[in-house]
Amino acid sequence: MYDTILAPTDGSGETSKTLEHAVSIAADNDATIHGLYVLDRRMYLAAEKEAQEEVIESLETDGEAALDRLRTQVEKAEVPVVTELRKGIPHRDILRYAGDIDADLIVMGTHGRTGRDRIANLGSVTQRVVENADIPVLVVDIADE
Repeated sequence: MYDTILAPTDGSGETSKTLEHAVSIAADNDATIHGLYVLDRRMYLAAEKEAQEEVIESLETDGEAALDRLRTQVEKAEVPVVTELRKGIPHRDILRYAGDIDADLIVMGTHGRTGRDRIANLGSVTQRVVENADIPVLVVDIADE
């Protein structure tokens, strides 16, 4: 039923709890998990012109670290994994990437934004993905875990 599962990450600790669900589904279906980190371009565009490159580098470092953690968790479960870092607007790029890889399922948490992301994002990325996706979205409630 599921061959390609998209598991976006924002790098927060809650992502690993959401990923447990994605890994379980992938293992049951011999599916591949695609981990995606979207570097929110609004973060560096809001910075002073002189600071933008430094902000981009910092966000890229955060994104690579988040993808490394995701890759490690999925590989431990012996599930195939592919990761990608993109620059854009998170909900739009999650949906675009889902189409690019012909995903069968998107697995996301109810929240998880921390630090910079909590300030920058007005509204919920997950909510926007759910409202606009044309494939199933599994939303894992991680508020009380």
